[in-house]
Amino acid sequence: MRPRGRPKKYRIIRADPRISQFSPRGKPGRPDEITLNMDQFEALRLADFKGLTQKEAAKSMQISQQTFSRIIKKAHKAIAQALVKGNIIRIQGGSYCLINPK
Repeated sequence: MRPRGRPKKYRIIRADPRISQFSPRGKPGRPDEITLNMDQFEALRLADFKGLTQKEAAKSMQISQQTFSRIIKKAHKAIAQALVKGNIIRIQGGSYCLINPK
């Protein structure tokens, strides 16, 4: 059976994360995990770290501004949940293409 809907576009990622996981200290046992997709990581990097506008960041990732807004909203929610609950943040997965910065 064919998948329904439009095929997902590859997101353009210009920087591979230096680490793939953050773990909280001081929480006994094995805490739960939150997965942050590569496109969510790139959205956070462009908007929050580099300070680009959503329009500029969306252009860099070659997606629409509305799609970028949805991605950054999900990323902020995942990070907030991990911080409040003390979860591990694992950066992996998603539909992306890694491109060297120019």
